[in-house]
Amino acid sequence: MKQTIHATIDSHTARFKEISRFIGDNPELGHEEVLASKRLTEELEYHGFVVERAILDIPTSFLATYQSAKPGPTIAFMAEYDALPELGHACGHHLICMMSIGAAVGLKSVIDEIGGTIRIYGTPAEETKGAKVPMAAAGLFNDVDAAMMAHPYYTYEQSGESLAMDAIQFEYSGKPAHAAASPYEGINALDAVIQLFNSINALRQQLKSHARIHGIITEGGKAANIIPDYAVAQFYVRSGSRAYTDEVVRKVLDCAKGAALQTGCTLQTSNYEYSYDELLTNRTLSDTFNRNLYEAGIRPEDIQSGKDHGSLDLGNVSIHCPTIHPYMKVIDAKHLLHTKEFRDLAMEEQALDAMIFTAKMLASTAYDVITDPDLLQAIKDEFNSSIQAN
Repeated sequence: MKQTIHATIDSHTARFKEISRFIGDNPELGHEEVLASKRLTEELEYHGFVVERAILDIPTSFLATYQSAKPGPTIAFMAEYDALPELGHACGHHLICMMSIGAAVGLKSVIDEIGGTIRIYGTPAEETKGAKVPMAAAGLFNDVDAAMMAHPYYTYEQSGESLAMDAIQFEYSGKPAHAAASPYEGINALDAVIQLFNSINALRQQLKSHARIHGIITEGGKAANIIPDYAVAQFYVRSGSRAYTDEVVRKVLDCAKGAALQTGCTLQTSNYEYSYDELLTNRTLSDTFNRNLYEAGIRPEDIQSGKDHGSLDLGNVSIHCPTIHPYMKVIDAKHLLHTKEFRDLAMEEQALDAMIFTAKMLASTAYDVITDPDLLQAIKDEFNSSIQAN
């Protein structure tokens, strides 16, 4: 049956590559992926999936489903298709979406015989306000038996870890004054922001090594001869767990309050993007994916151990169902994600071929989960244990 899955994916290779190229050539920022969402949903309907658009009133999101008459596990594939500002698809989301859709189409060729349900979640804005966060909060993954996606990269890498993250905005308000004639009449909001940075820099040495705090000043005044009465900083606060991230956030908020007290400013804080939880890789499911790579000729020594690559909204999915996020080699040169070099190479034929290969590996892994009850139970047992531990 895996041969049938692979042959089905091969038979649609030209279509899948054309759509990937189209999305790559027409990059759209998060929650603006109108063209990509349209092409992807039309393709899924072409293959017989029932498509719901604008899930949770998110305009460019979708949920596509094919349910066999024969009962069985529910498999979820994640589709991402947002681009980066100025860089376009330098994270390879034009490949990710077609990896998942290709896998779903391949699996559909046998699902009526083996039983089960296939879902493709169209999840906009992974780079910022990732749609997986509200989808997970709404319980849309609670009945999923296995959730999968793969990420393009310059090497093979097992599904690993990610950082939990909060995105916090600090707004300081003071009082304007002439910076030369009457500076003593002013309350300097920019000084508060600078003090915030200094306090956070001092805090870093007291934090665990997996914590990350980094920020920018988005507004710091209008003219050098006016005491700034309004200044804004935005920070990402991250760590290897949600619990520790919450702890670090409390400390950062104290730094912010201290800066306000020292300068006489008032402070307002808010979350300017969604909070992401850490990825809890299901090792049993990950090992199953790796076995399919081995069977396809990828040597174990060519697959690196899982690493931390920042933050993913897939982490929020992983606390609701067993989840994996492996990295797949699509280019030969060692270029990192979010670079022009990676973007350009990820549009070449080699990357598109790797996209098709990855779709086969995802679909084969899903087939194993559906057809092996003992494997499915082991995946569930590990998931339950990991949730209890966290």
